[in-house]
Amino acid sequence: MARLGDYCTNASSNIKQSDLEKRDGIYPIYGASGLIKCVDFYVQDKPYIAVVKDGAGVGRVLKLPAYSSVIGTLQYIIPNEDVELEYLAYAMEYMNLAKYQTGATIPHIYFKDYSKAEFNISDVGVQKEITKIFNGLDTLIDAKRQQLIKLDELVKSRFVELFGDPETNPFGWEKVTVGEVCSSIVRGPFGSALKKEFFVEPNETTYKVYEQKHAIQKSATIGTYYVTAEKFDELRRFECVAGDILMSCSGTMGELYQLPEGCEKGLINQALCKFTLNEKILPIVFLTYMKQTIGNLETKGSGIQNIAAVSYVKAMPINLAPMEVQKQFAAFVEQVDKSKLVVKQSLEKLEILKKSLMQKYFG
Repeated sequence: MARLGDYCTNASSNIKQSDLEKRDGIYPIYGASGLIKCVDFYVQDKPYIAVVKDGAGVGRVLKLPAYSSVIGTLQYIIPNEDVELEYLAYAMEYMNLAKYQTGATIPHIYFKDYSKAEFNISDVGVQKEITKIFNGLDTLIDAKRQQLIKLDELVKSRFVELFGDPETNPFGWEKVTVGEVCSSIVRGPFGSALKKEFFVEPNETTYKVYEQKHAIQKSATIGTYYVTAEKFDELRRFECVAGDILMSCSGTMGELYQLPEGCEKGLINQALCKFTLNEKILPIVFLTYMKQTIGNLETKGSGIQNIAAVSYVKAMPINLAPMEVQKQFAAFVEQVDKSKLVVKQSLEKLEILKKSLMQKYFG
């Protein structure tokens, strides 16, 4: 076993994304989400590793090419001659650097902390063989992820074929509003009505509090916040049940998720908007339509953006196709979802295998 800090050095970046506005060129510069743009300078002239050290994605490990740079929310990790770059990158991925984060508002990790992390080091020849294994797995994993993207694009394409462009409404469908296809639209309560001090441990009498992350991560099973039956009755206007559609409406906006059958009964918090549909529109049509037009949402606020008002959302236009067309689209999506399930199961197996091999080689 060896300490990470014995096999690499780190270097900081003081480049701000705002500095790049007029710096166009041929050299890539990266941020936490990947390539930002190509600029007229570079910092590193050899391949290197970068780690997200601030904010969203903290601890993420990237393998980056020569003649490139990173902005200040990342830091450079330069392997020494005793370790293969890709081997070290996979070892760092295994270390889960996010666990070293500090800071309540903006998470941050420090090299002085995570450089003490240990990993199993082999001779260079073995490192290369192990790297080949993980490169092969990553190729398969990336291919599965691309399949999922293509299937999502297929749904979007079919939507346009059947419903036309939402802006131009080429088929002349009836024009209605979001409010007209919903029996209710509710924004979560003010923060003071649902503070953390009201949360309790779950039991057979408590009710779940649904948060923005449920809409973003498309899951009803995550989350640990619950309230008593008394608090639930007090806030019953914000009740949500299976079939309701949640939308994130603060910070990361416009992420939509329909609560599945069997989900826990609960309340939405202040960062969610809840749609209960009526019989005029099928859920999959509503979800797809909203995803196609979500960029039209009016927002307000500096820093963290918020949905301007529920009244604005209610007034958003929808071109309402006949139910026969809606059902045709729903049947198509059902078939695509079956294909997606097969791909997701295959992807999950590959990711489990990768974690298992990481434990074997680096643990």
